[in-house]
Amino acid sequence: MKWTTATWNFSQVRKTFQSASSVGKTFIILSTSTLALFVLIGLGSVLQSSMMTTSPVSSMKGLAASVTNQFFIDMIGMEVPHLNKNHKKFTFSQRNVFHFAFQFMTNINPSDPKSLVASEVPGMDTNRSTVLVKGSETNPSSPIDYNPGSNNLEAEARVPIPSPSAQPSPNSSATPSPSAVGQPPKTAGDNIAFIYQTHSNESFLPELKGVTDPDMAYSDKVNIISVGQRLAQNLEKDGIGAVHSETVYPSTVKNFEYPYSYKYSLKTLQEAMSAHKDLTYFFDIHRDSAARSKTTATIDGKDVAQVYFIIGGKNPNWKKNEEFASKIHQVLEEKHPGVSKGIHAKEASEGNGLYNQNISPNSILIEVGGPYNTLEECYRTTDWLAEAISEVIMNAKKVDAPAASTNKS
Repeated sequence: MKWTTATWNFSQVRKTFQSASSVGKTFIILSTSTLALFVLIGLGSVLQSSMMTTSPVSSMKGLAASVTNQFFIDMIGMEVPHLNKNHKKFTFSQRNVFHFAFQFMTNINPSDPKSLVASEVPGMDTNRSTVLVKGSETNPSSPIDYNPGSNNLEAEARVPIPSPSAQPSPNSSATPSPSAVGQPPKTAGDNIAFIYQTHSNESFLPELKGVTDPDMAYSDKVNIISVGQRLAQNLEKDGIGAVHSETVYPSTVKNFEYPYSYKYSLKTLQEAMSAHKDLTYFFDIHRDSAARSKTTATIDGKDVAQVYFIIGGKNPNWKKNEEFASKIHQVLEEKHPGVSKGIHAKEASEGNGLYNQNISPNSILIEVGGPYNTLEECYRTTDWLAEAISEVIMNAKKVDAPAASTNKS
């Protein structure tokens, strides 16, 4: 009779349990570390938003707003492979992840060698912006401050430029529209809005005879000042007391230097505030430098210039300026979706990151159109912009009114 014997290799069993225990410990450590990381990030975000006045360029809000729809589609596509039809454009491909990581750590775009020296060579820095609030435009893009000279603008130069419907008048004698007749001020006769143009000679190619190079779209006579004047006229029409500066800095400032433009306009602001004690709202009107396809929308069958709202990233109180810009942006979105390209924060080079917005929480920079837009297209947009600004200001007046009456009683 044979007996079956069974032997246990307790040494092997012990090793198995030890291995499982090690894996379990590693899993717990990684899980705990990940949880702690997310908790710290959350606490950091709360502290940043409640206690610190950091630049919007470095905020998580700017990062989240600037992420494209394709980013989220590609994230889903990692679980649904059929969504990733174009592997070259797949966000999380090896090439794109390296590209993103390299640019994130060095602020150098591997596809643009110029970015290697842009921050050190005056005039080459594109002053990239951070999106704070997106618009509903169908041609998303970021504002461009330097003179255009990229390939897309060279191609744009070969596209026929629309002719202006009427010859523009010089700044000093610009003719107001028939509807821009002043009404009794709703602001009790106070001049509460100030409009000026820091880059006062920015112009538009369709308005300059014989000029086709966007780098040459500058004029002391026909320029962005006409757009600022149109805005002031429309605010007056709506009953908002407005003061408009027609100073052309390159031709009036002795030894003018472009990098100091905001210092020149700051002097204009200070003089205006000294002369008009009731000034509360400040609008610095510019034009962008991008291609026509990036600065133009067709709304109700007509071409209109699009607008950017720019917030100075170096302003310690930028959040209040953003709140003011957001109110105007929201009105434009509700009434004329697509005309606003959103709110962007910028930390410009050469000390211009404030954009003089530290003088008031109601101070913003607005870019209207680009070098390929006509004044007529800019005027259409400016009329809508004035309507939105008037609504925001009058709503603010209504909010302040009950408090004022309570104090009197």
